[in-house]
Amino acid sequence: MLHAIDGINLKIFKKKTLGVVGESGCGKSTLGRVILRLIDSTGGDIFFNGERITHINKTRLRQMRKRMQLIFQDPYSSIDPRMTVAESISEYMEINRTFHTKSEIVSRTEELMDMVGLSTRFIDSYPHELDGGRRQRIGIARALSVNPEFIVCDEPVSSLDVSIQAQILNLLMDLQDNLGLTYMFITHDLSVVKHISDEIMVMYLGHCVELAKSNELFAHPLHPYSKALLESIPVPDVSMRNKKIDVIRGEISSPINPQPGCRFFPRCQFANEKCRGKDIPLREIEGGHYVACTLFD
Repeated sequence: MLHAIDGINLKIFKKKTLGVVGESGCGKSTLGRVILRLIDSTGGDIFFNGERITHINKTRLRQMRKRMQLIFQDPYSSIDPRMTVAESISEYMEINRTFHTKSEIVSRTEELMDMVGLSTRFIDSYPHELDGGRRQRIGIARALSVNPEFIVCDEPVSSLDVSIQAQILNLLMDLQDNLGLTYMFITHDLSVVKHISDEIMVMYLGHCVELAKSNELFAHPLHPYSKALLESIPVPDVSMRNKKIDVIRGEISSPINPQPGCRFFPRCQFANEKCRGKDIPLREIEGGHYVACTLFD
């Protein structure tokens, strides 16, 4: 059996942002979709504002959908190319019957476009007529159209130019402040996650290996994998060009029927026999800083 995510135990605090980082294939996007109930979990529980939503019926789940939304990674493939900007943004409102009249929907659509910095002159445009930044603004406006409380941002800036990335990140942060939103921000870009996150969770092959406040993680990473990730961040400094970087070596473990123990074991330079035979739980090393590593037993 493929274990996409396994043993994850976390809390996302209201009006805060949890950043989730890790290499491609580690289970970040799967985690976000499981939390939103887009993928059914095979075990464990999911709570939203104290309500257990793991096995709620379809009627209740549809009601919960208004409170939990998703911003996709690729703004082009997540939008119907046959629908105009107005139709894409208003689709959720029409499905959920948020308003009673067409004029109310149009008015709210224009309000959302203004909120995300998208000129109303594009209201009748199609996705192929817009650049990536504007398409992503459509995705953000669509997610906001049902007034959610919690949004999973699944690498929302990874396909955008650097200058546009900064605009979208600042927009998301402004929306969080103005609307009181809670985010799970999934990314593989450590510079981005530091900018937007209050807490950061580092994932490796479906496991959480470290969880800490953003500044604390960047200042004092504990897990060998977290340290390797931070060392891989490019530094725009000529004097650093001769800096030695410890490259992660070894083969990635198979996520199919994984053996108990640390999944980073085959690639870790500090690995020992204590890392095998039993799963390594998260331990709180100091206030709010958790790590799953035998070096801190």
